[in-house]
Amino acid sequence: MAAKEDYSSLVHGLSSLDFSGDSTPCQLLLTGDTAFPVLVTPAQHVLLAASKYGKGKIVVMSHESYLDQPRFMDFLKNAISWLKPSLEAVIGVSNNLGHLEKTLSSSGYRVEKVSGLKNDLGVFCTTGYDDSQAEDIVTFLRQGGGVLIGAQAWYWSYSHQKENVLCHFPGNKITSVSGVYFTDKYGERGNFCMSENIPWSPVYQDINFSADLKHLMQGVIDLDIHGQSVPSELLLHGSLTFPIGISNNNQCFFGAAYYGKGRVFVGGHESYLDMSELKSFILNAVSWLDMGRNGKIGVDQSKDLLCVLQNEGLSCVASDLIPGLSVYCCTSYSDAEAEKIHRFVAEGGGLLIAGQAWYWSYYNPNVLSQYPGNKILNKFGISFLAKTVGQGVYKALDPKAVDSTYHFPRAIYQLLEDLKSGVDLKPPLSSWMKKLIQDVCTYIRLPTSPLTSSLQQELAHLVKGCHLPTICKQFPVKNSSKAALILCLAQEVSYLECLDDNGECGPDLLAQHPVTVQIDATNPGGDAWRSTGLFLPPGKTAVLMFQASAVGQGLQVQVGCQSDNLSAAEEFYRAPVVIHRKDVHGEKVKMSCIWGGLVYIIVKAKSQLGRIPVTVYGAEHAPTFIKGQTSLSSWQQTIRNYPAPWAELITENIVLTVPSDAIRSLEDPETLMSLWDEIMAAVADLAAIPKKFPRPERIVADVQISAGWMHAGYPIMCHIQSAKEITNAEHIKKNGF
Repeated sequence: MAAKEDYSSLVHGLSSLDFSGDSTPCQLLLTGDTAFPVLVTPAQHVLLAASKYGKGKIVVMSHESYLDQPRFMDFLKNAISWLKPSLEAVIGVSNNLGHLEKTLSSSGYRVEKVSGLKNDLGVFCTTGYDDSQAEDIVTFLRQGGGVLIGAQAWYWSYSHQKENVLCHFPGNKITSVSGVYFTDKYGERGNFCMSENIPWSPVYQDINFSADLKHLMQGVIDLDIHGQSVPSELLLHGSLTFPIGISNNNQCFFGAAYYGKGRVFVGGHESYLDMSELKSFILNAVSWLDMGRNGKIGVDQSKDLLCVLQNEGLSCVASDLIPGLSVYCCTSYSDAEAEKIHRFVAEGGGLLIAGQAWYWSYYNPNVLSQYPGNKILNKFGISFLAKTVGQGVYKALDPKAVDSTYHFPRAIYQLLEDLKSGVDLKPPLSSWMKKLIQDVCTYIRLPTSPLTSSLQQELAHLVKGCHLPTICKQFPVKNSSKAALILCLAQEVSYLECLDDNGECGPDLLAQHPVTVQIDATNPGGDAWRSTGLFLPPGKTAVLMFQASAVGQGLQVQVGCQSDNLSAAEEFYRAPVVIHRKDVHGEKVKMSCIWGGLVYIIVKAKSQLGRIPVTVYGAEHAPTFIKGQTSLSSWQQTIRNYPAPWAELITENIVLTVPSDAIRSLEDPETLMSLWDEIMAAVADLAAIPKKFPRPERIVADVQISAGWMHAGYPIMCHIQSAKEITNAEHIKKNGF
């Protein structure tokens, strides 16, 4: 990641920085996808940060005195080297920073003392108490300039107690566009060691959004989202986000955020923007976004919303995002204006956006990273999910009850604190655990940025420091327990560790004897699992090598076959999710799964790739019988005794996946699978379809399934007790199936 290299440049040659002395810093707050902390104290206070905006870079210090103190000069020289856009760039240093000017001059930099930003500078060094040139400095930054700035906002807040520090503190009118904010909270003082890697940045600051909620809920008693429109759930993961509409099970369908100098309001369905039942609420949202400017409102596509706003006497225009707008209203179904929207909001605009992602998810993978609305909103700390929210009439949030309202950043911050200290979970956190577990697992899969990666790695570290809880039918795990959290996180962390297909795999792995399997990648039916006959042991890593022609053709690698997601169950006999899938985007795919599992290649519907070889390192053979290919003697003498815990019996139209213990004593799988051929032929006759199915059906046994004694789907799921029955020809003939 580029941020790692940037961080290394900024801290090069430094082992510690001394923040002791008379100056009291403020804490810095970071948001967005480019900001990262440079120094975080043991109390988790960010005192130094860096970011990018447009073509430029910025370094922010938590007190202006640090810009001119000798003990910071080595860091500041690193910062100037990183900030300057060219070797010959002129460094403009404010008149009140004499020691910095002398240090840079004696170090060979081209330095000019200035009273403010002027033309022809490459870097501008200033304090954050004068916003008279704020717009010019933001433009300078966006166009490629470097900004070094220092300030603290706690003293300013004493004389501006009724003003929002994040919005109105002069320095924030410059730095916030890059996702860095000065706050009114004191920072920790001391001599602090520099971290080898980007330090962990706390995701949550105790920010009070009650005034915002009061504005948004003025005259609103409830939020009526009944009817035919089904909303998508929203995940609010940024520090400056807050929920506005929440269902009874803590799913968010209206959310908002501060970002840069602007604001964002998000709805879980576009039809809500012009629903009569929500008219007052939406008008409040437009007013909140406008910030008292009485500016022009642009409305893209929604003629009904345009009419509502015009009937209220508001200045509106039907347009895409054009210059001069105060608020822009659009849907989440296109990312064509994403870059323009990011700049619009960062520099003070208000964005009203709505849509749903659940229907899009039926035909597209990776909602979090690829859904158009998320390409806009992830940066702001809000993401559309594929999950839906139940329609209904929900009580409006009480601005006075913000602390007792579920909000992911607050909840995860408190959870980490409680887990580290070992205290028992207390309300309201204990009552949020079921929802929090779901959101943590979703957060792990967000596109990486310095801030999301920071929390993702913190969660991974947490899992690695814990023992996996014992789980089985005799020792079930409650859904909303710490144990359930660890089980879910363990699965997601194994996903996280295999994100980089091109990562080093280790000489020991590639030295293992590889197995090459031939996969039928022609598939006239729906998405099909192709068995490899291999098993990946729990916690181990495998590497699969594909030929170049197979890359980017919709193939996936899957580890595990028990595909039911049990997250909705009250208690678990196994981890809720035990399969791991990964797209084949390169010739080498690295895979692991904490639970292990049989290895499959997923071939998408209507593929015409023919037979392709796949070479696998790190997996072992599983008991596999293929009717017409596997000899009876090989089965009896060797194959059925392979130690892998899961086995497969395969014939033309069906695959049975059962525990290996169920087939260890199976002497004649040929007869059994011939019987299953007859059963599938009868199914075809009954359905009046061709004898050969477009893809073989699958029956998979599991210790726990999501519904019933067994349930339909691909695969068909049955309880593990049925494994002996479906692999016993005499039992089937006598009792049926």
